[in-house]
Amino acid sequence: MTLSSRIESLKTRHSRIDQKISSEGGRPRPDARVLMTLKLEKLRIKEEIERLSS
Repeated sequence: MTLSSRIESLKTRHSRIDQKISSEGGRPRPDARVLMTLKLEKLRIKEEIERLSS
């Protein structure tokens, strides 16, 4: 896998996690633990994208 394809893959995962966060947050009783886990994963992916881009 090339660097650019890895970054694109991470961006896709980041976007999917963002959609999951929005979906979970829009529920009548969102699960705080699920939201926290998703947000941490999103942050980890963002940091990896930034690291690979620099």
